[in-house]
Amino acid sequence: MIPRYNMGEIVFCTEDIINDGFIPDVAPDALLAAAGTRGVVVRIGFTEANEDVAIYLVRFEGENQVLGPPVGCLVEELTQDEEAAKRLAAP
Repeated sequence: MIPRYNMGEIVFCTEDIINDGFIPDVAPDALLAAAGTRGVVVRIGFTEANEDVAIYLVRFEGENQVLGPPVGCLVEELTQDEEAAKRLAAP
């Protein structure tokens, strides 16, 4: 499978990304990135169950444009369409 995004590319989340308990030192169910938040792909992997399903590790921008911890995202949770991301972002 050829990944849609490559390492180093800028992406935006298409929905709120919530901690599913796998990010240490962050409360379970904490908001990791709000819809429309910009991030950078730092690694690409695949699920064990289906090697056709890519998992993108993305570091999303937080306060003062500081990158947060790497977060695993599926392709449908990401876009490179900056205009669409701006519409998703909270006013």
